[in-house]
Amino acid sequence: MSENTTQGAKTYMEAVMAILDRIAQTQGDAIAKAADAITQAIANDGMVYLFGSGHSHMLAEEGHYRAGGLAPVCPMLFSNLMLHESAILSSAMERLPGLGGKLLDRYEPRPGDVLVVFSNSGVNAVPVELARDARQRGLTVIGVVSLEYSTQAPNPIGVKLPEVADIVIDNCGPPGDALVDMGGGVKVAPYSTVAGAFIWNSIVAEVSVRLATQGLTVPAYRSSNMPGAAEHNADMLAKYKKRNPHL
Repeated sequence: MSENTTQGAKTYMEAVMAILDRIAQTQGDAIAKAADAITQAIANDGMVYLFGSGHSHMLAEEGHYRAGGLAPVCPMLFSNLMLHESAILSSAMERLPGLGGKLLDRYEPRPGDVLVVFSNSGVNAVPVELARDARQRGLTVIGVVSLEYSTQAPNPIGVKLPEVADIVIDNCGPPGDALVDMGGGVKVAPYSTVAGAFIWNSIVAEVSVRLATQGLTVPAYRSSNMPGAAEHNADMLAKYKKRNPHL
């Protein structure tokens, strides 16, 4: 670490690196299963849907239309479950039963598609019900969650994300998310966004290698600032725009 790095930054960086290493050491089998499901879906001309409410919505956008990202990926976005219009309303609505099925109706996923649900606590109504309903409709559901947090968090709807997902990937984070203890019950510097992006892009890399190994085209976007990217990305958009309302 640089001599100019403060103690707070060092504490956070070391904690993040330790937990990411734990993911790498313990979640390989779950990531491989997730890659199997997504590879099969893409090979069969299917789609991958990503969902998160609150701050986890950023992980749904992480996989959407970006350089090095897979084109057959669609985020499930609903403004009232995000934070930019009203953080207080978002926090209330993600706990409200009955919305999960309505979100599925909007995007019309098909049996054989894949849904990845990011929910750090794994207990809020919308992500849990969305996962449950998607599975009932024939999707393979991957849950990315802190198992330790999920075990300790109150369970208002009687079921948690790890119980309804086909594949569970533990982000290995602590209850409450934040990593730097300030004393008096206060912790700062959350972790789950870093972990979710790390897990998702690990899956992207694995899926891409598997597709290439099977002799299939890897349907990935290129950076629009690179030569030839416009033509390449136009081909991707022509194929997937009708199934992704956010393109």
